[in-house]
Amino acid sequence: MPIVAQSAETTDWVSRFADEVIEESERRAPGKPVVVVASGLSPSGPIHLGNLREVMTPHLVADEIRRRGRQVRHLISWDDYDRYRKVPQGIPGVDDSWAEHIGKPLTSVPAPKGSSYPNWAEHFKAAMVEALAELGVEFDGISQTEQYTAGTYREQILHAMKHRGDIDAILDQYRTKKAPAKKQQQGQKPVDEAELEAAEGSGAAAEDDGSAGSAGYFPYKPYCGNCEKDLTTVTSYDDDTTELTYSCNECGFSETVRLNEFNRGKLVWKVDWPMRWAYEGVVFEPSGVDHSSPGSSFQVGGQIVGIFGGKQPIGPMYAFVGISGMAKMSSSKGGVPTPGDALKIMEPQLLRWLYARRRPNQSFKIAFDQEIQRLYDEWDKLDAKVADGSALPADVAAHARAVRTADGELPRTARPLPYRTLASVADITAGHEDQALRILSELDPHNPLGSVDEARPRYDKAEAWINTHVPADQRTIVREEPDAELLKSLDEDARQSLRLLADGLAEHWSLDGLTHLVYGVPKVQAGFSADATPKELPPEIKTAQRTFFALLYHLLVGRDTGPRLPTLLLAVGQERVRALLGE
Repeated sequence: MPIVAQSAETTDWVSRFADEVIEESERRAPGKPVVVVASGLSPSGPIHLGNLREVMTPHLVADEIRRRGRQVRHLISWDDYDRYRKVPQGIPGVDDSWAEHIGKPLTSVPAPKGSSYPNWAEHFKAAMVEALAELGVEFDGISQTEQYTAGTYREQILHAMKHRGDIDAILDQYRTKKAPAKKQQQGQKPVDEAELEAAEGSGAAAEDDGSAGSAGYFPYKPYCGNCEKDLTTVTSYDDDTTELTYSCNECGFSETVRLNEFNRGKLVWKVDWPMRWAYEGVVFEPSGVDHSSPGSSFQVGGQIVGIFGGKQPIGPMYAFVGISGMAKMSSSKGGVPTPGDALKIMEPQLLRWLYARRRPNQSFKIAFDQEIQRLYDEWDKLDAKVADGSALPADVAAHARAVRTADGELPRTARPLPYRTLASVADITAGHEDQALRILSELDPHNPLGSVDEARPRYDKAEAWINTHVPADQRTIVREEPDAELLKSLDEDARQSLRLLADGLAEHWSLDGLTHLVYGVPKVQAGFSADATPKELPPEIKTAQRTFFALLYHLLVGRDTGPRLPTLLLAVGQERVRALLGE
């Protein structure tokens, strides 16, 4: 099977794949100016972040080929002529009544209630198209509904029917009875239902391969002329006249048509996919685990494609993409994060980087929880290393693929302040932009922020994260009045620590200055310099610092923890801080 090898030694998997794709393209069609890479997406429900890997892998390779001055087409085949398989759970505006549409093409299923789109497929496709535009993904979209209903594949369909015996023989090599489910062994990790559903992918991998009936094997499935469903059986076919008779197992409708002029049906999946490889001349296309296991559509397609005079694309099998704090993703479950969901809380550069820095066969997670702050810290450190020339070559390559495409730089935040700081400010100010500007302008008094717009869109992403992914009981609410009871209970050491902090506020009123101050107070109280490094201090200083921080959080927000103290102090303001500290 011609799958691109994946070595751990390469510094940049994208460049290596681009080399192999160019070489393969030249071998197949010497001198042909356009290289074709492909992705396939089924708009059967929300197109999630696992599906995005189906697009980002060929996009990054195509973009590298484009950077080298070569012409390349990245095709995204919208499998919108696939059957509607089941009603996804948790979709707003969708109820159990949608079950009556199971078996129809996705483009014949009504969109969720309240949608502005004409059908189910267009509704879910639109969100993905919008996200891909923000991510800088250039592609040529192909609607399989349009292709099939326009008769574009008529010759290929007739060819497949003529060679149905050869196709059946190939498929028959892989038709086996399902093995009985294995019992879970003691100590074995429990089976994750969401993981199993994620492995299903769009569901196409499990579709009917056109298994033989009483009239023989047919690789073509008509949609019923009465109920529009694909619950049909071909009862006869004449190769010479192309007359095909089918009956519907759902509504009982039956008709005879001429396949050389009939456009209301499609090839079964395991024949459809290789047919399109040959028709489009696809050189590179990745495949998910569901399509790459033994006997699955990618492996079988590698043999069937020859019937259409084509070759199987090269391409890697890609691994799962998970979400921090969630089971592996499945588009059949409601609430599964989509690229659009991710782009509400992170800039496109960060999301591109997550896909660019890991080889396709490596799984990774996308953070929607507190981990996003660490992820942004990591990104900002890389940004700084790339700027000063200290980043490793592989990291430089991944960074370059994240921030720009062959067409140029992606729009970016003018003043990319730390995400965790912006999140804290958005949390504390609760939507009051004037207060946010006051705090942000005081972060660096020597280079104050003139407008919140300078921190956009990162500020908006951080604010969206706070508002949608941080539970209400974890939001920060600053005290209106001092905690008189707590202040009264403090011993002299605690009172002294608060005086030292209050006395130093004016002199240290900046993010860096307040960081130095809050960490320095316990050092000074213990008889050390505020500038003393951890190596110069005994271990008990760390304990004293934690105790001091907890006290400040209680006095300011009534909790043990909260946003970083320097940011919190800036947000509260000098006078109010002094009042809440009882000074």
